Amino acid sequence: MSKTLVIAEKPSVAQDIVRALTPVAGRFDKHEDHFENERWVVTSAVGHLVEIQAPEEFDVKRGKWSFAHLPVIPPYFDLKPVDKTKSRLNAVVKLARRRDVTELVNACDAGREGELIFRLIEQYAGGAKPLGKPVWRLWLQSMTPQAIRDGFDNLRSNAQMQGLADAARSRSEADWLVGINGTRAMTAFNSRDGGFFLTTVGRVQTPTLSIVVEREEKIRKFVPRDYWEIHAAFDVQAGQYPGRWFDPNWKKNPDDPEARADRLWSKEQAQAIADAVRGHSASVSEEAKPVTQASPLLFDLTSLQREANGRFGFSAKTTLGLAQALYEKHKALTYPRTDSRALPEDYLPVARDTFTMLAGSGMAHLAPYARQALDEGYVRPSKRIFDNAKVSDHFAIIPTTQAPSSLSEAEQKLYDLVVRRFLAVFFPSAEYQVTTRISRVAGHAFKTEGRVLVKPGWLAIYGKEAASEIDGGAKAADRAADRAVEKAAERTSTQPLVPVRPGESARTAEAEARALRTKAPPRYSEATLLGAMEGAGKQVEDEELRSAMQDKGLGTPATRAATIEGLIAEKYMLREGRELVPTAKARQLMTLLQGLGVKELSRAELTGEWEYKLAQMERGQLPRQVFMQQIQEMTQKIVAKAKEYDRDSIPGDYATLASPCPDCGGVVKENYRRFACTGQPGSGGAGCGFSFTKSPAGRTFETHEAETLLRERRIGPLEGFRSKAGWPFTAEVAIVRDADSGQHKLEFDFGDDASSEASGELVDFAGQDSLGQCPACGAPVFEHGSNYVCSRAVPTAQQPVPSCGFKSGKVILQQPVERAQMHKLLATGKTDLLDKFISLRTRRPFKAHLAWDAAAGKVNFEFEQRESKYPARKSAAGASKTGAASAGGTSAAAKKAIKTAAGKTTPAKAAAKTPRKASTAAGKTPSAALAAVIGPEPVARTEAMKKIWDYIKAHNLQDPQDKRTIVADDRLRAVLGQDRVGMFALAGILGQHLG
Repeated sequence: MSKTLVIAEKPSVAQDIVRALTPVAGRFDKHEDHFENERWVVTSAVGHLVEIQAPEEFDVKRGKWSFAHLPVIPPYFDLKPVDKTKSRLNAVVKLARRRDVTELVNACDAGREGELIFRLIEQYAGGAKPLGKPVWRLWLQSMTPQAIRDGFDNLRSNAQMQGLADAARSRSEADWLVGINGTRAMTAFNSRDGGFFLTTVGRVQTPTLSIVVEREEKIRKFVPRDYWEIHAAFDVQAGQYPGRWFDPNWKKNPDDPEARADRLWSKEQAQAIADAVRGHSASVSEEAKPVTQASPLLFDLTSLQREANGRFGFSAKTTLGLAQALYEKHKALTYPRTDSRALPEDYLPVARDTFTMLAGSGMAHLAPYARQALDEGYVRPSKRIFDNAKVSDHFAIIPTTQAPSSLSEAEQKLYDLVVRRFLAVFFPSAEYQVTTRISRVAGHAFKTEGRVLVKPGWLAIYGKEAASEIDGGAKAADRAADRAVEKAAERTSTQPLVPVRPGESARTAEAEARALRTKAPPRYSEATLLGAMEGAGKQVEDEELRSAMQDKGLGTPATRAATIEGLIAEKYMLREGRELVPTAKARQLMTLLQGLGVKELSRAELTGEWEYKLAQMERGQLPRQVFMQQIQEMTQKIVAKAKEYDRDSIPGDYATLASPCPDCGGVVKENYRRFACTGQPGSGGAGCGFSFTKSPAGRTFETHEAETLLRERRIGPLEGFRSKAGWPFTAEVAIVRDADSGQHKLEFDFGDDASSEASGELVDFAGQDSLGQCPACGAPVFEHGSNYVCSRAVPTAQQPVPSCGFKSGKVILQQPVERAQMHKLLATGKTDLLDKFISLRTRRPFKAHLAWDAAAGKVNFEFEQRESKYPARKSAAGASKTGAASAGGTSAAAKKAIKTAAGKTTPAKAAAKTPRKASTAAGKTPSAALAAVIGPEPVARTEAMKKIWDYIKAHNLQDPQDKRTIVADDRLRAVLGQDRVGMFALAGILGQHLG
């Protein structure tokens, strides 16, 4: 009997479909990757299983990124499996190719991405030729069983969906073409002077970065202005009330955005008004009116990320991860990757069931409100909540009917946030009595406002949190999150005004002119940047493009967090507390795009234009071939402008350094590529020739770093450098005099030239007091340079060849480690809790102990288990209460531990799993020569490189005069094939010895 294969986008949707079909199609048998009965086979993807790539013959690898190979415009695209989900793809493809499966139903999400996910799977399943099986489309906006059955009764044909399919493919291929070619063209341009300076661009990431850079430029150029406000106190029979002067005739001035009705720009004028009104009588008029405040709408992902960032400091990525865990693992929230803030119109019964669950749950702080809503009939139809027109391929994020248990503290916080919002949206509006009082004295007007909460309505659900957590958290994030809750909370705390009797005059008891200054706009936080990305279309001037972006913005709710994290990973932005700060690399990219005349890459208009044309394509009004031809022409234009640019520098707003040229004492100025001497003032810009690159080894100097380097002749160690082969490294940078030319030049320093560990110079610890015994070998530990070292870890007269490796820095991740703390570590095994470590990844401070890790043979971080007010997650017996991470600050263990301390938790199941045996599948067998150095076991290339460096350092094989040069001994010479070799050549040589 022939069967129909239904492919959903997520496993949970596949289960919903099976539950909905069972009453009408019979029982399904559950298999490992699918459900099946006599008529249907139901399976699912897990998001994208396949992605596009250029065919091998049309693409070039990163080492050959040059204008000679650009643009890359393949005549067609190949497909490749997404590495993480290969097994799922194989299972779905196997079902699609079954002989008894005669047709397919696309049950992926009702939108462009859902269409693309299915189409690529279908294409991949067909291989070299089309699969050739009829395709139908299940279009769902509601996941109730009846809605699913109705959807199957009204399946759409493949022809009906062709426009959406074309738009989905076109968007994907256009993003690839612009991103790949733009990145390679900008990288090729920036690498013209040598090295490899990776410069990524993209349709979403670059306009997002532009938003942050433009704000930073406004902050830098902002000039504060002094202004004055006049504050008065008025006496009446019932008491005293405050008032602030304002100009009743003031109108907004578009040329002066800082002007306000209550601001004066002249101290003399402000003081004159204060003097004129003080002690005089004032006539009083007032207006009182009731005002209602509805609760904020339900959460979509972006608003949830903004609220969580404002209240808890969670990054967008953290919030998405927590919401995904609450959806997938705990089944406590609905699908989080949504841009809708409404529910389907048939979801009222589901909402009532959810209220019933909440009313009977153990959440004592919220259950009474759920019961109140049910008892008083608050859960009823409302277009503000239930509206099919406002539901896209997913609906708003709400709690499910399943009560969660064993949530982590961070998960509990986010779950409470969603539950409160879900409860609040059904409650009545908060009601206020708002009084506006105008006091007129000596021809001047003063305004006073007072609010009294009459009925709390939905605000009762937030209670004291409304005035504390929400107010404090949201304000700390520049009032970035949904502010309706915060505003309403502020109103609840406003004291009522003292009454004024009809016809009563007030006496101006006090009046003072207060001096204030305008403030620069705040930097973006993740909350405000998410809001700017979501509302980017509002800034587009063209009406049609703005309309096309109305519900889109930059990126999607599911990708915005990844975009922000990507910009941070590429060192375009840094996190400083809750602020996002653009780097010199970001400003340099914006200067480059403007100078080359390819500003469209940095503007939201590009997304608006694409959305407009893709919408036309969905309606059958624009052929796919026409759109893709336009994208190819745009790609060729971008590459051509970068390739043909023939001037020495890019015009821009560049800095002048304060420190003089080391060769002639002239002025050093920044240009696009370098910091260069321009000679003495008045010399016409003719410098002596001294300069140094702004971006050595792919890392761009910040202006203050360049200033320090020029002043001190040395800076570092700095991270973020990359070799020509793409290997990251850390080094100090120095300006040294070249022995041949006599001029100064830039140079990397990979170690302390005076270091005895490298030079072999004997160390004398006589006269020093030992801090304690080495935990590795028992020998005394002393201070030495910037480290605490074992006396056997450096060459001494008693032991010229070091035999121990114990060494720990005096400063670790910016945290000074005092002698007393090292003494305590050696005596007890760990230090006190230190609180000034700064994460290299997030740039956020964290607390940890430094502890001796005997298994690892080094000093590691140890994190304290934080007490939670929520029930603890169940964990396997014997699970450790502390997490350890390398005190070096860059190991995977350190990053994982830092994440745990910041609120992320590792699933408890992980602790209970039996450790896997080390896999050799990814390892490669060393040659006989290499095995003599690192051992014969199969090893990954990165681990082989680490072992090589361990060998080099243990045997003092770095040239003392040039640490970048390796001087081979007999064993290493057999691997290198020569006596001396540069450090950057190691990677290439190593690859020849790994089979």
